[in-house]
Amino acid sequence: MNIAAHPVVEADQTVYLKDYQKPSFLVDSIQLDIQVFDDKTHVYAKLDMQRQTAGDLVLLGRDLQLQSIKVNGQVLAENEYQLDTEQLSIANAPEHAVIETHVIIHPESNTQLEGLYLAGGDLFVTQNEPEGFRKITFYPDRPDVLSVFTTRVEADKKFPVLLANGNLIEAGEAGEGRHYTVWQDPTKKPAYLFACVIGDLAVLKDSYVTSEGRNVALEIYAEEKDIAKCHIAMEALKHSMRWDEEHYGRPYDLDNYMIVATSAFNMGAMENKGLNIFNTSCVLADEEYTTDAAIMRVQSVIAHEYFHNWTGNRITCRDWFQLCLKEGLTVFRDQSFSEDLQSAAVQRIDDVAVLKAHQFPEDSGPLSHPPRPDHFVEINNFYTATVYEKGAEINRMMATLLGKEKFRAGTDEYFKRHDGQAVTVEDWVAALTAGSGVDLSSFLIWYNQPGTPKLEAQGEYDATAQTYRLSLKQSLKAHPKYPNLKAVPIPVALALFNKASGEQLVLNSDALFENAVKDGVYLFDQDEAVIEFTGVKAQPVVSLLRSFSAPVNLEFNYSDEELAFLLQYETNGFNQWQAAQSLVENILLKDHDAQIYLDAISSPKLLPQLVCKDPLLASRLLDVPAEGYLGSRIDENYNPAMIQEKRNALLTAVALSFTGFWKNIYQTLEAPAEFSQAMGVRALKNIALNMMARQGDESVFDLAFEQFKTTQNMSERLGALKVLVWNDAPQAKEALADFYARFKGEALSMDQWFMVQAAHPKATAESIQALTQHPDYDLKVPNRIRAVSGGLNANPVNTWSFGVQHFIGLAKYLDEKNPIVGSRLLQALSRWYTLAEPQRSVVKAELEALKPQVKSKNVSETLNSMLSV
Repeated sequence: MNIAAHPVVEADQTVYLKDYQKPSFLVDSIQLDIQVFDDKTHVYAKLDMQRQTAGDLVLLGRDLQLQSIKVNGQVLAENEYQLDTEQLSIANAPEHAVIETHVIIHPESNTQLEGLYLAGGDLFVTQNEPEGFRKITFYPDRPDVLSVFTTRVEADKKFPVLLANGNLIEAGEAGEGRHYTVWQDPTKKPAYLFACVIGDLAVLKDSYVTSEGRNVALEIYAEEKDIAKCHIAMEALKHSMRWDEEHYGRPYDLDNYMIVATSAFNMGAMENKGLNIFNTSCVLADEEYTTDAAIMRVQSVIAHEYFHNWTGNRITCRDWFQLCLKEGLTVFRDQSFSEDLQSAAVQRIDDVAVLKAHQFPEDSGPLSHPPRPDHFVEINNFYTATVYEKGAEINRMMATLLGKEKFRAGTDEYFKRHDGQAVTVEDWVAALTAGSGVDLSSFLIWYNQPGTPKLEAQGEYDATAQTYRLSLKQSLKAHPKYPNLKAVPIPVALALFNKASGEQLVLNSDALFENAVKDGVYLFDQDEAVIEFTGVKAQPVVSLLRSFSAPVNLEFNYSDEELAFLLQYETNGFNQWQAAQSLVENILLKDHDAQIYLDAISSPKLLPQLVCKDPLLASRLLDVPAEGYLGSRIDENYNPAMIQEKRNALLTAVALSFTGFWKNIYQTLEAPAEFSQAMGVRALKNIALNMMARQGDESVFDLAFEQFKTTQNMSERLGALKVLVWNDAPQAKEALADFYARFKGEALSMDQWFMVQAAHPKATAESIQALTQHPDYDLKVPNRIRAVSGGLNANPVNTWSFGVQHFIGLAKYLDEKNPIVGSRLLQALSRWYTLAEPQRSVVKAELEALKPQVKSKNVSETLNSMLSV
């Protein structure tokens, strides 16, 4: 029977944390039988359910064609249950109920890439987080319902791979050219962690022996042509397993661990228990086909999804408001892991650069929300930088305050208390507190309110008393939905340097309120505080928020000379970078003189020495903030063209300030075998090519074209291609044609081909349209959409002119086809209200005109929030 036979019941669109109630029934076990055919899929489910609280038995379901339902072996008539577009409910259900349902679904026409869907001509996969399982069968699809899953998967033998979670317990023939497998996952899990894969894939196999002696079979499934690109991911997986044992005492708990790669995937990857499903961009890695940055990302995401086995799977979220519990902690863990892959300073620079480019603007705009929101319309809209990146920063702050030993004691207590449970942020903080012996309850404030705190600091030196006073004050911008914002605990990592010699001073301090500086960290948890340092015999320069110890906006009246001093003498690589960034922001946003920055960056003590000592850090110190980030620092009358002009002028000045330096770097630096060092050399050589082009030296195009043709490394090839294309070099068309011919069959490489052209500073509406009409552009593949849209959005001048129609057009098209991606792409326009007139009014009118044309909760909620300012 079809759900259309029943009246539609519309529920309240907004879900509130305060309304959380336990489910009336739990599921002790579920037996699934998924039978895939060309034009439909049959799903049979048997749920063994026990009452927990009073209330109807409610099963959630969406886009399901119900064929039959039984309770304790008895077929229910239509008047014995209620069915609408979202759920099936049974009143007066028995205390113990065995529910059997048969539904038909259509993964072959599922374009939203949720639930079970056809990801290609020969591959079916699932994506069930957060609410996709209800598109497979009727179930209490919520994270606090954990069950043991036994899954039978049946399909035609043209799909030789039949996978599900857990251990393979049976396989055999199913008649008429069909076959089946049966899998059982021995650990209870919520439905969002269920996965199955049906397809024709090759596999890379390896193994790992855990600290407990378990021999784990490791398998990565991909297309045959991509298996050779899975070796880096396999090594990263084994490294992750060892790292989690050494740093958190967490061995793996199943006999196998499987990863499946697909390009038709909305997310980066998904941590389904024992059967991860990955976007190809996060698992395929090879120096010839993917960039150094992409290789680092693959290793990070492999680790992230593996670490979820304990922080997300074994211990999961009670409800989706607690999403930052699993994601924030796991991002912090994968960032820590990545610090072992390259210098810790560079990893921190890269992480903070992402935070400032994405989360800070989100926090200051109409899409601002707490890391743990208190309400939502569509939970998919809250897979945000605030939940992930700011959530990670909260965990980093607590870890910084505790130190390694106490933090480990706290995490041990968390795993001991809550293994096998669905928990809350409060449970996490309470376990950390109990295990470490340090009260961390005040950090709950960070989880529950939006906005980026402003930390104002002032320093005063008394030469006679040999004291240095540091005054601190914190504040938060008022938020219409959160009127009672409170002071948050802010760990302020700091150091003092002798202004004359550059020597770092020993800190002797007294806090004039409660806390004192311990191990270079002061916990500032009030509205205002003063720290006094004694025995300071010479004028100091203070360095604040070392390694970015808290996600705040620091306001300290540094002179440009003091920032240049820190750039040269700070021993913390992150704060060197931060000093350089602050100098550049002063130049570009406050019209300061650029000469102090140019002198500092070219000082013999800095860049020339660092190029040989730490080329990767040297490349980061040459970063000039992107136009989009600079725009996010402007709250009104933002003129993208003016920012672009100023930024280009500064980059040209940097290029011209190093006579002969860039060519010397390019010709003399050789990439060593060690990956992180080689990555730094390649980054510097690409910077050198760009700088030579800015010097007006057209011979650089011959150098770039030679690099493009002869290298076997994608970072070098792509770096050269950008120089040629973005400068409209004579060789640009030939290079683009050559790249296309070399990599036409490599989807990830072709994404870069699209992105380079879309990111051309002089791209036009016509050139972007030509890319979207190219035969290899596919609106069904999120990676390809993001390649063009992301490239376009790299140039705000283009975004805020013809790009507005591009993003609105995509949101309109994807509103029905793939609203998750449509919603996220539309967020590129979220800071429209900061634009100078008349652009501001023009963009607002176009967004207003979009409102009646979209229907999905995803796009509608995002659009309404964007227009709420």
